[in-house]
Amino acid sequence: MSQQDDIRRAAFGRRKRINFIALALSVFAMSFGLFWLFWILWETLMLGIGGLAWATLTQMTPPPNEAGGIANAIYGSFLMVLLATFVGTPIGIMAGIYLAEYDTRGWLAEVTRFVNDILLSAPSIVIGLFVYAVVVARFKSFSGWAGVMALALIVIPVVIRTTENMLQLVPAAMREAAYALGTPKWKVILLITLRAARAGVVTGVLLAVARISGETAPLLFTALNNQFWTSNLGDPMASLPVTIFKFAMSPYENWQQLAWAGVLLITVTVLGLNIIARVLTRNKG
Repeated sequence: MSQQDDIRRAAFGRRKRINFIALALSVFAMSFGLFWLFWILWETLMLGIGGLAWATLTQMTPPPNEAGGIANAIYGSFLMVLLATFVGTPIGIMAGIYLAEYDTRGWLAEVTRFVNDILLSAPSIVIGLFVYAVVVARFKSFSGWAGVMALALIVIPVVIRTTENMLQLVPAAMREAAYALGTPKWKVILLITLRAARAGVVTGVLLAVARISGETAPLLFTALNNQFWTSNLGDPMASLPVTIFKFAMSPYENWQQLAWAGVLLITVTVLGLNIIARVLTRNKG
């Protein structure tokens, strides 16, 4: 018995050492990531606050070394993100419902999932170039509508994946109980399964909005930029990410301050959307 006890103690000590090493490496990796995250947030906060003022939110982008703001860029980003969400969300939700409720194993569903995975992993600049070739080059003009189309193509695959996954988590017993009462399939989906997965679907939409809020590459090839206020989506339109890209690369101090102010605004917006998504997911559980 003493020999078996020694073997057990040796095995326990080995497992304990391995567990300690794995835990130490995990804590180090977490601390390493948090260090850079908080450093980025701190620098963004410190440099961004210096450029925030009432004029930043109410005036147009200025010429070099003159006073001004980024109101037109904020408005352009808000408008294009809003319209892209309205365009992409219904398409994504309906496609997700089809994949989860109507055709889970058919060839069309497999092809749709494959294409959706490609869109999810495709760099956003590829989508921007595609819309440039299809819309901008054909009509020979950059426009806000082209930017909306590019952003919507980024929203759709995210919403499709989230909607399908959330609907698949709904217990089959809920569907079967509704079918047993003679409820039509469309009512089962609309009033039972989709309602049960509502928090997860909304979370997916918010994550998609957070993703497109900071996209620069697609807008460089579609909406381009505009130094003035415009509500006409048929013309080039300013956006916050493109303005940040332009101003951050400039040698002018006032443009650099406005760029950091824009970075702070985008960071706070994306952080808020992610917090809301987390809260909705937690409440769902």
